[in-house]
Amino acid sequence: MSGGARDGYRAFRTIPTRWADNDAYGHVNNVVYYSWFDTAVNALLVERGLLDIRAGATIGLVVETGCRYHRSIAFPEDVEAGVRIARMGTSSVRWEVGLFTAGHAAPAAEGFFIHVYVDRASRRPAPLPPDWRAALAGLAALPSDAGG
Repeated sequence: MSGGARDGYRAFRTIPTRWADNDAYGHVNNVVYYSWFDTAVNALLVERGLLDIRAGATIGLVVETGCRYHRSIAFPEDVEAGVRIARMGTSSVRWEVGLFTAGHAAPAAEGFFIHVYVDRASRRPAPLPPDWRAALAGLAALPSDAGG
């Protein structure tokens, strides 16, 4: 997880901070960053017609996650969540997300999580369908982008 620059990410989503995101210390609480990671990736999957959160046969379960914080974010900043795929396995994807704010070339935070894609009914790992692989191919990090 050392991609740093905005150009290392393949897709972006703007997420506004909310008044309730700030904690007693005057900045966004760390748990909110994880919700932004989830929002950026799952919205991308829904928009590409891959994830049907109510009835799709394939769903992703998070099996590992992490975040490195570089700079505080506070309401009323907008966050630009950059997304890329560091690794795509048979039934898993390592997603990396950089959280950027206006006026900064480097991310305020860099996070990752690993989705294992499973059959909704059995909860057993399922190979990523070919249409998913094709739709996600353009999100792969270049070899010099991915660090973790």
